[in-house]
Amino acid sequence: MAVMAIFSLPPDDAAAEQFTLRVGSGHPAGATVYVTVLRDYLVPELRRRVAEETGHELRIIEGYGGSIASVAETLEAVQIGILDIGAYCTCFEPAKLFLHNFQYFVPFGPQDAQLAMRVARQVYDDYPWLTDHLEENYRQTVIAINGWDNYHLGSSVAWESIDDLRGVKVAGAGPNLPWLEFAGVIPVQSTLPDGYMSLQTGVYSGWVMFPSAYAAYKFHEPAPYYTLIGFGAMGGAVVVTMNTRSLERLPPEVRRIVAEVGRDYEAEAARVLDVRQVAGLEVLRTSGAEVRELPTAERAQWAQSLLDFPDRMAKEADSRGMPGSTVIAAYIETVTRNGYDWPVRYVIE
Repeated sequence: MAVMAIFSLPPDDAAAEQFTLRVGSGHPAGATVYVTVLRDYLVPELRRRVAEETGHELRIIEGYGGSIASVAETLEAVQIGILDIGAYCTCFEPAKLFLHNFQYFVPFGPQDAQLAMRVARQVYDDYPWLTDHLEENYRQTVIAINGWDNYHLGSSVAWESIDDLRGVKVAGAGPNLPWLEFAGVIPVQSTLPDGYMSLQTGVYSGWVMFPSAYAAYKFHEPAPYYTLIGFGAMGGAVVVTMNTRSLERLPPEVRRIVAEVGRDYEAEAARVLDVRQVAGLEVLRTSGAEVRELPTAERAQWAQSLLDFPDRMAKEADSRGMPGSTVIAAYIETVTRNGYDWPVRYVIE
């Protein structure tokens, strides 16, 4: 990890210059929405607007699917400048970015990505600790947030009741694995690129996964049973960050464009997430997967089993010197204020 970012700094007379940026993510484009929108929207918009509005030129080197940094290495790659802009799920940084996973700590939340994104953006705006933490500790500036569509449960084994899941190995990103405590499963932390082979070979027998990725990664081939549970869409579980030194090297007019395109990216990504959620479910149904909905009564019991989970996570964040109780309580309140009806009433003591 010794490659350095290249910049041509503009002279004093502000003549047009070329700036080279490296942009990447550990997940691949195409199969993963936040990376797809990074490739298809954010990158070309940055190039276009900088050329049209400033006369400067952005040369952007793209590296997705772990070609520059894996899902668990992207934060560090941005921090040390291997990537100028990186996108990654905070779920793969459970220690460094514990509180940034606040949506995961409150399951059964908003079911559509656009609402989840609006709420997460409001929390980020209201509590700058989240952005300051990344800048002060990891030398990177948040230019956008993104997330995932609604989480459900896919498996290679058929099941009817929650009791059928006891002892079954189920994979997840990490902070969502506690959702499965009620079902008595054996949690396994994993990543999307490893999922197909691991399901096929029996390393584990299920995934807590949203439709867009479950279909795109073809998990339904080794694991055709997909149960709609509605653990919720995660609106700010992904961050797009820029190495702060790289950002500061850009002229003010280019920095302004980076900030504006980042916010536009959020709206576009949320829209695409909801489209891909519907399309993913359709692919599963037409590809022979068995898609069913968890009965309402069982879903209510599942939510009730996690009644104290948000408060536990809030107190854990507090113990790490983070404003856990404040941020998580604000998230719950903001979701409620936006008209969402929680299946249980979470309380942060």
